[in-house]
Amino acid sequence: MSFGKGLSRKPSQPKGRQLDDAALSEVQALLGNEARRRDLLIEHLHKIQDAYGCLEARHLKALAEEMRLSQAEVYEVASFYHHFDIVREGEARPAPLTIRVCDSIACSLKGADELATTLENSLDPGRVRVQKVACIGRCAGAPAIQIGKRALDQATELSARSAVFEGNTAPDIPDYVRLEAYRADGGYGLLARVRAGELKAVEIAENALEAGLRGLGGAGFPTGTKWKIVHDLPGPKYLTVNGDEGEPGTFKDRVHLERDPHRLLEGALIAAHAISAERIYLYMRDEYPAVLDILKAEIEALRSAGIITTIDIELRRGAGAYICGEESAMIESIEGKRGLPRHRPPFIAQVGLFGRPTLNHNVETLFWMRDIVEKGPEWFASKGRRDHKGFRSFSVSGRVKEPGVKLAPAGITMNELLQEFCGGMEDGHSFKGYLPGGASGGILPASLADEPLDFGTLDKHGCFIGSHAIVVFSDHDDMRDVALNLMRFFKHESCGQCTPCRSGTEKMEHLLAQGDWDQAKIADLDAVMRSASICGLGQAAANPVASVLKFFPGEFEK
Repeated sequence: MSFGKGLSRKPSQPKGRQLDDAALSEVQALLGNEARRRDLLIEHLHKIQDAYGCLEARHLKALAEEMRLSQAEVYEVASFYHHFDIVREGEARPAPLTIRVCDSIACSLKGADELATTLENSLDPGRVRVQKVACIGRCAGAPAIQIGKRALDQATELSARSAVFEGNTAPDIPDYVRLEAYRADGGYGLLARVRAGELKAVEIAENALEAGLRGLGGAGFPTGTKWKIVHDLPGPKYLTVNGDEGEPGTFKDRVHLERDPHRLLEGALIAAHAISAERIYLYMRDEYPAVLDILKAEIEALRSAGIITTIDIELRRGAGAYICGEESAMIESIEGKRGLPRHRPPFIAQVGLFGRPTLNHNVETLFWMRDIVEKGPEWFASKGRRDHKGFRSFSVSGRVKEPGVKLAPAGITMNELLQEFCGGMEDGHSFKGYLPGGASGGILPASLADEPLDFGTLDKHGCFIGSHAIVVFSDHDDMRDVALNLMRFFKHESCGQCTPCRSGTEKMEHLLAQGDWDQAKIADLDAVMRSASICGLGQAAANPVASVLKFFPGEFEK
């Protein structure tokens, strides 16, 4: 028996892929004077992807060499995230331009699947790659696509082809409140008071508690309580801001940041000062290139104006992984790793980013801090209905006349939201049901549209409000198809770390795709996923399926 026959490696050469000097020079030029720290791996992968349109094996080897990491480490991180295109030796590079067609539920209702097929058949695959992707956070503009880095709402074949022909692929930056205008309206005055000691951390935390401000990313944990917990822990400490709103149906944070980004930035600086954080890490999803450009520009403006002093803000860019909306997976991603959720306990308040106490907030939660302190907690608390406190930013899409972000009272009902804020149903459509909390929040029928919408109010129906993402369905929609679309999303976005979620979502999707709605099988899978999955993705993935079985039995008589 002979070994190594046909191999060209000389005995004097090391095993494995050899370093390409040209690739190393290219990577070094891209990184420039940037630090080669392990936690910056994803940022550096973005630089290569942006510059070359993919991640070639030679560049991955060069990056591993430059960062003193193994090739396996670099590859396993790059291959985890959807927005990195790995090209091995001998493989063709992707087309120069990518069109991402959202096929999540709101866009699917408006013909996204047909649009993707039409574009695939009508565009030159050598010049343009068409990809069906998970939610890109533009549900009110369904069907929505992204051409390069430019978002296109109510997309059609004609509008997409026109953008391609014109080379219109850069982010479209909306008109927003810039630093000068924000300061002219009193912005950063509250931060100055906090830094001067006029307002103590405990006072702001009490204001937040009295106002009823809660985590508005989905969990609903009282904000003031989180501040007190982390404030009392020894440093160094960090503040993380979770802008990775990948839940299908959710787009409120994008809209707030495209209009008034300094509300978030001032809230983050106040929170960081209150808990004595050393640094703020702002994690923003890659599907929002316009927001990333806005934040980059305005953070630099804060530095130039001397408003950012001892506590800096570091902007981190996601890479297309819904799981990184889970706080511990987001922290893993900030550390330059795969976004795998951590086992708890310990909770991130005690052992978070880089192993230190960490306060994590959603964008909208921090957005309200200035108003609550300046106008008083009673002002915010009084805005709710039915004894609920505050405003909520409802992301509304689907079969309504006027979709969008609706700033409405906590405790409002779906019927009230539909009539008072959304102009009612689309013409020719009758209200049939709705997602109250995005893909994972379950599906409620129109007969339960008088339930108050807030944290805890829908638990008795097996549903929850989550990130306040409302998708409305009509008599034109088959709820079995809706559940299948949502389950395909969860199957695609499972991080694969735990078997109940990885195999459970795959099996559930297979059953639904085959038309097998056997209640015993579904209940068994649901129980295993709910009880044994590490994080909320697997625990809640079957909620839409269970809802269809419970609330829409007539769907099975068709």
